[in-house]
Amino acid sequence: MYSACRRILLALLAVALIWPNIGTAKTIKVGAAINLTGPASTWGQFHAKGQQDYFRYVNEVKAGIAGNKIEMILVDTAYKVPEAVAAVRKFAVQDNVDMIATWGAGEGLAAKPIIQQYKIPTINYSTSWEILEPPIEYMYLPFGSYRMDCEAVLDYIRTIHKGKEAPKVGLLTYNNAYGLSIHKPSREYAAKKNVNIVAVEEFPPKTVDLTTELLRLQKSGAEYIFMQMLPASIITAFRSADRIGYDPPFFGTWTSTDPDFIKMGQGLIRNRLRIQFPGGLPSDKNTGMKVMQELWKRYKTVDRFDASYWEGVAVAMIMERAMTRASEKSQAINRETINRAMESFKQEDFGGLIPNVTYSPTDHGASFSARIVQVKEDGSFTPLTNFYIPGKEKIQLQK
Repeated sequence: MYSACRRILLALLAVALIWPNIGTAKTIKVGAAINLTGPASTWGQFHAKGQQDYFRYVNEVKAGIAGNKIEMILVDTAYKVPEAVAAVRKFAVQDNVDMIATWGAGEGLAAKPIIQQYKIPTINYSTSWEILEPPIEYMYLPFGSYRMDCEAVLDYIRTIHKGKEAPKVGLLTYNNAYGLSIHKPSREYAAKKNVNIVAVEEFPPKTVDLTTELLRLQKSGAEYIFMQMLPASIITAFRSADRIGYDPPFFGTWTSTDPDFIKMGQGLIRNRLRIQFPGGLPSDKNTGMKVMQELWKRYKTVDRFDASYWEGVAVAMIMERAMTRASEKSQAINRETINRAMESFKQEDFGGLIPNVTYSPTDHGASFSARIVQVKEDGSFTPLTNFYIPGKEKIQLQK
């Protein structure tokens, strides 16, 4: 009896030596404070769905991260800063999460002190450059900031503009942190690049008629309109522009479209919307898009390319990579090891779904690579340029 028990104990010890992580699997918790019911909540809904689907894919197809499964705790912020702050505090104190995703510019900025207090690596869906104003610790962007969007759009306008005079550009934006985020960088870059910002119009997100704002832009002589607002408001802008017979090219950031936008925009989008979009498209046929298409087939959340779902997947991919690198480097997955792993990212390749990501202790901006695409009424995106670094690389117009 004694020798049999001894043999069993020795066998268990041998297994433990061969497989040191036996019994140590944990649930990796990710908090996501996302707008699901507030203005332009379609964006938030599909962000959440993309993030959830990819984590599900990691758990089911990849068997988690080194055997550890991911749990996503989703809270609706309704596009309200106090709700976002409360959610982040709950993630930090009650849920003891390992990572967080915050959503809007104002929400991320307000939650930043709590995130830094509890030292939780956090990716903000809105790429407002103010998020990375010092101190930057624990706050990350998934790709280039709105500062990059501003420079990319103005570089493109300079490239396509005809005539000797400086192109005349008007800004049309929300009056909140998200909308205002393109004002300063656009003005600064325009001054360097011989672009004339002739008017700036800002308005509350719930505004339902932009005729007055468009009339003022028209009167200012704006030949191009650069917008920072969510899809429903862009539809409102198009209607108002048609009402007064004003038809300049409209430019937006990558937040300009969602599934509702395509449905609502029939007859309005036409060929007048171009956006900066820093990601993979179905026409690229890269490995990142193959993963997206696998998610469509497996979970049927979407059945075609959508920019909001794309970003949800992209954020989840970056989080997964950070967790994987933490496990590889530290044999532990927690707030601190994840953060150290992220700050060691050097040209991390995501199969073209987003530009390669680099983070360091002093730079959490991910990338600064942009391209301009045309948004069509059928929901397709057509690249108009190569990927380029604004201000440094020459734009190649695609035919």
